[in-house]
Amino acid sequence: MKKQILLSCLSLYLAPHLLCAQESNGLGIDSVSIEAGSSFSDKDKDTNMGRLGVQWNWNEPLYKNNSIVLKGYWDATVGYWHTEDSAGTHSVGDFGITPVLRLQANGSEKFVPYVELGIGAHYLTEKTITQNKQFSTNFQFGDHIAAGIKFGEHDAFAIAYRLQHLSNAGIDHPNPGINFHQIRLEYNF
Repeated sequence: MKKQILLSCLSLYLAPHLLCAQESNGLGIDSVSIEAGSSFSDKDKDTNMGRLGVQWNWNEPLYKNNSIVLKGYWDATVGYWHTEDSAGTHSVGDFGITPVLRLQANGSEKFVPYVELGIGAHYLTEKTITQNKQFSTNFQFGDHIAAGIKFGEHDAFAIAYRLQHLSNAGIDHPNPGINFHQIRLEYNF
């Protein structure tokens, strides 16, 4: 089990470096991200998670004036959840696609603050999250809010704190949902 966790952590660390090492971005990817977090509403055990993502910016801002810009992007992610409880170890794969709106300061400041909101779709490889938490469907909606800051030359880097909720929105029962605290790092090409 420790070997699997080590390999997962190593993959999460290496994948953005390999993507960034490309000399030309032939895939049209605008940025890559890595995020990690843990659940905060489960009474029995924390579920730890990690995700890798690629993003594609929408062509034009939705709104822009002298002080703010409202932009959008697509966020495609692959993740891994891990929980240990009295029934053993539970591992879940997470595949997601989310359209995201980002409101940020418009200007060339050294640090550019932003907030964002996204609602998308996730497919989980397992329905059992913990001994006491079982989803009825593999399909889940994922929504998040975040606050972050972009920095570096040409705003190449970003760091954000995110709150994310996943549930099936009542498609089937039980629908316990899960909430995560997350830290997200992003590199913009």
